[in-house]
Amino acid sequence: MSSDMMNTHISEYASMNHHSSNGNVYKTHKSVQMEAGEIYQDDDSGLDMERSYPHMEQDDLSLLDMTNKKSIAEKKFFYDFIHLVYEEMVVKTSVGQTRVIDFLQPDVLKQRFDFTIRDEPETNQRLLDLAKQTIDLSVKPGHPRFFNQLFSGQDLYGLAGTWLTDAINTSQYTYEVAPVFTLMESEVLQRLRETIGYTDGDGIFCPGGSIANMYAMNLARYKHCPDIKEKGLFSCQRLALFTSEQSHYSIKKGAAFLGFGTNNVILVKCDERGKMIPAELEKAILEAKNEGCKPLFVNATGGTTVFGVYDPIDAIADICEKYGMWLHIDAAWGGSALLSRTHRQLLKGIERSNSVTWCQHKMMGVPLQCSAFLLRDNDGLLFDAHCAGARYLFQQDKCYSVDYDTGDKSIQCGRKVDAFKLWMMWKAKGNSGFEAEIDKKFDNARYMRELIREREGFELVTEGEAPNVCFWYVPPSMRDMEKGTEYQQKLHQVAPLIKERMMKTGTMLVGYQPLKPYVNFFRMIYSNRATNRKDVEWIMDEIDRLGNDIVLK
Repeated sequence: MSSDMMNTHISEYASMNHHSSNGNVYKTHKSVQMEAGEIYQDDDSGLDMERSYPHMEQDDLSLLDMTNKKSIAEKKFFYDFIHLVYEEMVVKTSVGQTRVIDFLQPDVLKQRFDFTIRDEPETNQRLLDLAKQTIDLSVKPGHPRFFNQLFSGQDLYGLAGTWLTDAINTSQYTYEVAPVFTLMESEVLQRLRETIGYTDGDGIFCPGGSIANMYAMNLARYKHCPDIKEKGLFSCQRLALFTSEQSHYSIKKGAAFLGFGTNNVILVKCDERGKMIPAELEKAILEAKNEGCKPLFVNATGGTTVFGVYDPIDAIADICEKYGMWLHIDAAWGGSALLSRTHRQLLKGIERSNSVTWCQHKMMGVPLQCSAFLLRDNDGLLFDAHCAGARYLFQQDKCYSVDYDTGDKSIQCGRKVDAFKLWMMWKAKGNSGFEAEIDKKFDNARYMRELIREREGFELVTEGEAPNVCFWYVPPSMRDMEKGTEYQQKLHQVAPLIKERMMKTGTMLVGYQPLKPYVNFFRMIYSNRATNRKDVEWIMDEIDRLGNDIVLK
């Protein structure tokens, strides 16, 4: 088809579909269905291409006819695909009408599922069949009995936000290509900083809490030694980073990735609940100074991954101020307690920190991924440390204020829009809605701890503060044993056996792990807003059902 003919067709199509007289800019799903039905008519029926486009030659008409039919087929596929996702993942999964998992071993799954990509295209029906099989064979974190990770549940406002940003498919780096989302990200980040207690500041959404923690480490180093950006590690003395024994592994990963070295990450002792001991932190700082290190950075945890406890921020902040150190709070999991007037005291002193990691895709229930890195000060540090000044993106003579171009604050170029789904949920719920959901999650955890104290065969590992519950299940065959070495060895095997049965039956998913000095125990996470007290009772009954016949030799 000639370019003139194609332009004529595009103009005609635009005039038919762009705006209706009443201002609508979309077609209903019924009109899409009607269009889609045309391609399944007999070859003799359907659109009269010669009458619709009398100015076109026959070859051009044939090509246009094929293009129209393909476009309609794609719309039909998309409509059917959305309907499939809605029925299977929203209607059924969110209310527990499916299993949490249909587990297959990897070699069996490879045989069961057609993973092969071929030279020739598959039919649309085949793609729909594969999509249905993908759903059936996938773990379903939106299920009300998925408790395996720090994320779970399903929020339809968040899901709608995710679908819209994917449909628009822009990058969050300049106002030029993301005007609404740029202003929206600024508003959401400001609201998050205000919730922390920062009166000013900066921030950015980034791909996960681990990356947010690495932002903090890099900025702390850049502020101490700005020459490092150009001269590299040769311009800096040996720097020491401090974090608790119970902190997230991303601090060590970040130290390796950023060139600090894992040997320069100093693990600070914790008390019996898993909280960093401030006196041990100061002791470790003085030891590092005596060894010729510069104590640079302290990471305090606002809701540890396993035990769910909060480090004493105020006491740690006093020490950081005393020694001129950067204080970062990894509140990836527990930061959402700030939205609750009942529980925000767990993060008392957080406003004194230099930076915060906060993952809204965890306790707030925003769809993955949604993680904010937040700074107390607005001195341009985020931009200065990361900017590269690519002129093909960040021209300084644009027709709007380039202060709105945030891309050079990021270590990424292309950056997915993460703020909209959070903004959508916040608009729908308000602070009061989020507060009620978070209070409910804390209440579920508190209720489970009460039941564990009262029920034979269940034993708490430690008292958590966040909606984590860590416990052992002791089968009847072990309840009269003396709690010595043999008991511990057998108890270590119980949680993996119950988890295996859990995965094979598909009724729920709960995580387990060892953590010195403790043998394997279950870690229950309440981050699904749909979970209620009856579910809590059912969870304990189900674990007892799965494990009460265990006899270990």
